[in-house]
Order: sequence, then C-alpha cells, then structure tokens
Amino acid sequence: METVELEVKHRTGMGTSASRRLRRKGAVPAILYGHGMEPVCFEVNAKSLSKVLHTKAGENVVLQLKPEGVNLKESTCVFKHIHSNPVTDKIDHVDFMIISMTEKITVNVPLVVENGEDALGVKEGGVLDVVHHEIEVECLPANIPQSIKVDVKDLNIGDAIHLKDIAIPEGVTFTLEPEDVLVSVQAPRKEEEAVAEEEEAAEPEVIEKGKKPEEGAEGEAPKKKEDAKKAE
Repeated sequence: METVELEVKHRTGMGTSASRRLRRKGAVPAILYGHGMEPVCFEVNAKSLSKVLHTKAGENVVLQLKPEGVNLKESTCVFKHIHSNPVTDKIDHVDFMIISMTEKITVNVPLVVENGEDALGVKEGGVLDVVHHEIEVECLPANIPQSIKVDVKDLNIGDAIHLKDIAIPEGVTFTLEPEDVLVSVQAPRKEEEAVAEEEEAAEPEVIEKGKKPEEGAEGEAPKKKEDAKKAE
C-alpha cells in the first residue's frame, strides 16, 4: 500500500471554543501520538481530509504528514480514531497514530459481499445475514488489504461462509476464529409466526382488577355477636 501525503498545520489553541473556530473556517482539529513521542496538535483542511478518506484504502490509508509550524521526527501514521458529529455527520476531530512500516499493526478491513441478491437461497426467499461487516487483521502497514471479498452466489438456505473458507491475503493474519461465521443465508420467517409476534407485541397488558376486601370486613360477624351479648 502506498502512502498518501497530507498537509497539516501546528495549532496552539485548545478547548471547545478554539475547536469551533477551526471548524467554522473549514478545518478539523487533530492530534498525533505514538511511538513514545509527546502528542502534537494539528489542524487539517476538511476538504483535504475528505479526499484522503475517499482513496481506495479508505480509513486504512497510510499517511505521510507534511507539517507546517513544527518539526516531526516521524510522520508516517494512520487514522486511530475519526470522531464524527452525530447530528451533521461531519468530522469533528481525528486522531493520528505514528507507525513504523516494519512493525505490524491491527486494523479493521471492510468485508465486501458479492452477488448477495443472486445467492441461491435468497432467490428462494431466504434472508442474507452479514454477521461481520469488518474483519480485524494484523499485518505490516504495506500489506493492509483494501477489503476482504466473499462471493455468496452459491449459498443455499442454511449455508454459511466461515472465516476458514476464505483465502488469506499474503502477509495478513486474521484475529477471528476460523469457525466464525461471516455470512449466512437464513430460512424465511413463516408468515404465521410473524403475525403472531406482531399481535403479541400489540396486545395491551391486562391487569385483573378486583375489589379488595375492606379491612375489618371479615370481622363484621363476630362484632355483631358481641353486640348481641351486650344487649342480653
């Protein structure tokens, strides 16, 4: 995997207010750390950031930072965390982690399912169940796969593809267990079962309401007998 250059600027302003000012001018707050170095704070142009994230490598792109305003002993890094705004979905902050091209790292690689609609079981009414949308791998930065592809065209209802069933890219180690299911085709739900579940969910809870006996109600008869004795 080739490295992609990304220009960054050193920043000194910290805190929520400073970060908001950066975002208003089209920049994203960022921090770089790792390999025993002191963390360094940067700002990154939002458009440049979006551009590198839309390369074929996606979030697993290997970056070569080109800093302005500070000297770095090491500048090869990857994205450790990308924090997005839950409302606008825009990137609020990014964490870069220094890496060595000669040391293995652990990353999540997208699982690409091919021919999902053409799977034999799906054509018969089955439901395609993608258990893992990403697969964690361990490898050198140069060996990070862009994706792991699985073809499900031949899957019948009840069939599954396990991790052990797919080819392992050169220089890559999977961290999942070989027997872990990646994709399967489940039997269609019976209409009667679905209707019964819907009715059960819609039925309001009925609480029996009975008039509780008033305190002393059971003692009324003995009380009258005592009154009768007094009268005698």
